[in-house]
Amino acid sequence: MTQEPHRRVPIWKPLASRDFRLVWSGSAVSLLGDQFFTVAVPWVVLGLTHSALQVGAVLTLSAVPRAALMLLGGAVTDRVPPRSITFYSNVARAVLVGSLALLVAIGALRMWQLYVLAALFGIVDAFSYPAFQTLLTMLVDAGDLPAANSLMQSASQVSSLVGPAAAGVVVATAGTAAAFAIDAATFVFAAATLFVMMGGRGLAGGEPLAPIDRALLMADVRRGVALVWRFPPARGLLLLSAGLSLASAGPSTVGLAVVAEQRFGGAAGFGLMLSALGGGALAGALLAGLVRQRRRRGLTWLAICAAVGLCLAALGFASSVAVASALLALIGFGSGFLNVVFVAWLQAMAPHDMLGRIMSLMMFASIGLTPVSYVAAGAVAATHATLMFAAAGAFVVAVTAAATLDPAVRRID
Repeated sequence: MTQEPHRRVPIWKPLASRDFRLVWSGSAVSLLGDQFFTVAVPWVVLGLTHSALQVGAVLTLSAVPRAALMLLGGAVTDRVPPRSITFYSNVARAVLVGSLALLVAIGALRMWQLYVLAALFGIVDAFSYPAFQTLLTMLVDAGDLPAANSLMQSASQVSSLVGPAAAGVVVATAGTAAAFAIDAATFVFAAATLFVMMGGRGLAGGEPLAPIDRALLMADVRRGVALVWRFPPARGLLLLSAGLSLASAGPSTVGLAVVAEQRFGGAAGFGLMLSALGGGALAGALLAGLVRQRRRRGLTWLAICAAVGLCLAALGFASSVAVASALLALIGFGSGFLNVVFVAWLQAMAPHDMLGRIMSLMMFASIGLTPVSYVAAGAVAATHATLMFAAAGAFVVAVTAAATLDPAVRRID
């Protein structure tokens, strides 16, 4: 692992790079398109089957291959230019979602087709996610990575705030086929921005690629995992990220929906709470890009993790939408801040030739466990929502306490 430079960087500085502006704009538009997909898919499934269980099945079919192949995607990223992987991933997504739009438009969509498309989408994501995170390190200097990640995360949070409402209007007025077509068009745009890039550091030239075979890739994956495991600070941050994801993904979706229905008047309360969560995450991501902490970063991050756990536990006892929304804003703020600083720190510290594998481990920790969280939250929330939130918060606090015992994590500066 390398040494991370310390210097204050304005959050807008990465936008001075033409290539970063292209990638950022393509990503922002694509993230907005994802909201149209997110809104339209459940609507289509319910229209075909009238079954909430089938909605969960489609989401699971996408999430499982994404998690299962994520580490392999990181190994491939270390052997294939990440710009190429990201470009062809966007092309593949455009074809998949465009096919879905066509099938819906002509009335030929069947559930088995949706299952296949969902699984293929998850496979593409497994290679795209680590490639995109690696690509960012080639567009800006190491000291600019917190600002670059902050801009990317802010675009994601803004899209999650404004996208669902716009998607709902499109689905209601023009139908789900139009929503899928819009999403496909955003992937085309993202691919176009990558195509016209001039090429950042490390994107062109270099030594010929070594032959890629299954045994070689598996060995690469093992070396990446071994490197992180032998480096306690990185190991500790990945465990913290996994703990936060496992404890919060299910409660923030399944759990909030149950609480909204039981206590806070249904969909209106649910929407308000999700907006508070998204707004807090946006503020946290922006602050992570604006503030350059030089000392005791490890202790600060641990304190934020513990605070997120305590707020998550308290959420189960919230007596009103206002109280719940305030707690969710704090949870979102902490999670948004940590997501930016964790990724930026790992990007700066990881050896360049293993960056794809390190990023795939980070992506696996942050999103790979979400299917488990969904299932666990659903099982507990069905009987006792308060217990679900209390257990989730206690789990985050316990993981944080375990990381605090590691002096290597505490000494991150």
